[in-house]
Amino acid sequence: MSESTSAEDNTERLGVLIEEFLQNLRHERGQSDQTQKTYQGLLNRLACWLASRGLQAWSQVELSHLTDFLQKERQRPPENPPADPLRRLSPESIYLEIAAMRAFFKFAEAEGFVRVNPAENLSLPRRWQRLPKSLSGEEIDRLLTPMPPDNPSNLADQAVLELAYASGLRLSELCALRLEQLHLDAGFLNVIGKGNKERVVPVGRQAVAAIQRYLEAGRPKLLKPSTTAHVFLNRRGRPFAPVTLWLRIKKRVRSAGIQRNITPHMLRHSFATHLLEHGADLRVIQELLGHANISTTEVYTHVARSRLRDIHQRFHPRH
Repeated sequence: MSESTSAEDNTERLGVLIEEFLQNLRHERGQSDQTQKTYQGLLNRLACWLASRGLQAWSQVELSHLTDFLQKERQRPPENPPADPLRRLSPESIYLEIAAMRAFFKFAEAEGFVRVNPAENLSLPRRWQRLPKSLSGEEIDRLLTPMPPDNPSNLADQAVLELAYASGLRLSELCALRLEQLHLDAGFLNVIGKGNKERVVPVGRQAVAAIQRYLEAGRPKLLKPSTTAHVFLNRRGRPFAPVTLWLRIKKRVRSAGIQRNITPHMLRHSFATHLLEHGADLRVIQELLGHANISTTEVYTHVARSRLRDIHQRFHPRH
């Protein structure tokens, strides 16, 4: 048997437990599809590396193997690398890899596949807190100004943008939203968020009006025999894939004359930041965003403090 075939066999053997772990994430812990895909990619890369060193079972893995793998990963350029060939994986990526290994080996130990958890003493690096960027009030006004003509495509874009800013929905939540989740007369909707957790989110008058215009004059023209009950439909009468919807939003951003780079979460960040700036309670914002932990929401307090400091420096006569 050749070395490459042996490594392939080892990888396949190691991969069986990874699949069981992913099933556990999916059905027992209710993790999002994105988390599952991220962990799957990271653990598969680890399995290939271990197999290339002759390891055939997870019970053979020691802490030294994991630290050697991480050392190699620190030198690896990111996938889809930018123009700079010297760029290496960010601390955020390494953090994710360690988190994936710790969760995986904790599962393996609990299920009896390993007697000792080799990842138990892997320390997570301190995460650099990247403050979320938001749009200014003027940029929001420009972005939410309706674009003629009132065709199904433009009506859909307007409803998506109004709802994203009014309710702070994630891109995936906008794509997955179904008609039965809308309660426009009462001014709220039910959202199924990460981990299949449901939350109730209020919707403002302007967003309600934009959604109703789309439902009355736009969506009926997009219907096809195979159309599902999803709210937002593409020209083929199918629900949007997140990347497709995001490309539509980026096109609208350019049409509004906004020059800076806009990320998928920026409307959600704007929703949270503007609420906080106008006096909303942090716990309320946590509920609206669907954050499981208040520490995730607390990042917005840094944004608000930073903005207050800037205003003080610009306008206080004794600064």
